[in-house]
Amino acid sequence: MARRAVGGTGVKGARRPELRLPVLERYEGGGLEPDGDYDGLEFREADLTGQDGGGARFMDCALTGCALGGARLSRARVLDSVLAGVRGVGTDLAEATLRDVELTDARLGGTQLHGAVLERVLVRGGKIDFLNLRSARLRDVVFEGCVLVEPDFGGARLERVEFVDCALKGVDLSGATLRDVDLRGAASLEIARGVDRLSGAVISAAQLLDLAPVLAGELGIEVEG
Repeated sequence: MARRAVGGTGVKGARRPELRLPVLERYEGGGLEPDGDYDGLEFREADLTGQDGGGARFMDCALTGCALGGARLSRARVLDSVLAGVRGVGTDLAEATLRDVELTDARLGGTQLHGAVLERVLVRGGKIDFLNLRSARLRDVVFEGCVLVEPDFGGARLERVEFVDCALKGVDLSGATLRDVDLRGAASLEIARGVDRLSGAVISAAQLLDLAPVLAGELGIEVEG
């Protein structure tokens, strides 16, 4: 998909994944394996709680309604795949690579994606609490219609990232680097830390007013009356 400017502001819009999954074979295995290779498989309602798939490769796969609580997927590669209705607390995807991925209607908490690489990823619907994206790299990522509670982007690099009809609560942008990040479509925007890192983002006039107290505090401005 060609890059586009958003709303005439010169901000480059994110390229969304364009997935065309092949006919999938139902996964009948007993569990994930470290450095496993999973190609063209459908994981439906699979209980992957606590399993170790570190370094595994998922290509042209669909994970639907799977339980991922405590699953160890660090350094995994998830490519051209769909994750729909996955759920769980403490899923470890540290230093993973997600490319051309759709994550829809997730119910996740404490997901570890620090040091991960996300490229052409769509996160639509659902709720993710305490998402750890510290030092991650996000390029062409869209968060749409979802709720993010205290997401941590500390030290992360965000390029062509859009937030559309999202609720963002307690965002941490400490040390983050933003380029072509469009926050105007966020239904709510609450920045707990790192408001000084908003250079490279575009916000609406209404959001600026909402952020005024935080900005004043950051600049040491005392507001009275």
